[in-house]
Amino acid sequence: MTRVFRVRTELRRQLRRPRTAWTFGLVVLLPVIAVLAFEFGTDRQTRSTGLIGLATASAANFAVFMVLVSASFLFVVIVALFCGDTVAADAAAGSLRYLLAAPVPRSRLLTVKLVVGLLLSLVALVVLGLVSLAVGAIAFGWQPFQTLSGDDVAAWAAPLRLAGSIGYCAIVLLTTAGIAFFLSVSTDAPLGAVGGAVMVAVLSGILDQITALGRLRSLLPMHYETAFLGLLSSPVQTDDMVRGTISAVAYAVVFLSLAWWRFHRKDITS
Repeated sequence: MTRVFRVRTELRRQLRRPRTAWTFGLVVLLPVIAVLAFEFGTDRQTRSTGLIGLATASAANFAVFMVLVSASFLFVVIVALFCGDTVAADAAAGSLRYLLAAPVPRSRLLTVKLVVGLLLSLVALVVLGLVSLAVGAIAFGWQPFQTLSGDDVAAWAAPLRLAGSIGYCAIVLLTTAGIAFFLSVSTDAPLGAVGGAVMVAVLSGILDQITALGRLRSLLPMHYETAFLGLLSSPVQTDDMVRGTISAVAYAVVFLSLAWWRFHRKDITS
């Protein structure tokens, strides 16, 4: 049984779950809904100004805009779902103890489930970027990428900035993944694990708006979540991205270590 509990086996199992299909369906539909909103929900004067005007400047601008508006909540929910539901769902279904009795070593079980959760999360982010790029190309054309400062970037270089934005978001979301996975091994309620991770991100965002906290805000889990906007400036600014990467990796290491420690000492009864 140990040999058959592989990443491929768990991935196939997770792909068959309805919540996976619904999640990817939403990710694919979101850019289409956004384009329709731009076309029919805003007038020409509104579309030509502000963030919306920048979003409709080109396919790459639209794709980066979709990443930006999704980073604070949608991406958090997706990562929390895939990483927080994985162990807790088996515990709730009563199948976790049978896996461990097979026997499947606890470390192997956690490793496989974490890898699959992270992989599905990353694929969802990439799918959103690619679909947004394709939909944006149809709706707004393949024009030069426009930065926040008004400079143009060659169209061929735009996908690199998009890839950098998605890659950075994936790194920052390791914090949410770590928290969700820790909660997943700590409870038999999948909704509690997913909701708990989302709540931490929401509270972090709220506290980050309180300027009276000063430098303490830089210690919040999601403080640097939109630092990839430095890729939209000219020249590119990466200082906050470096800080955000260090912060996310540190949080992820702490919570994943706690998850391993907790699970190896937990009495599995379900």
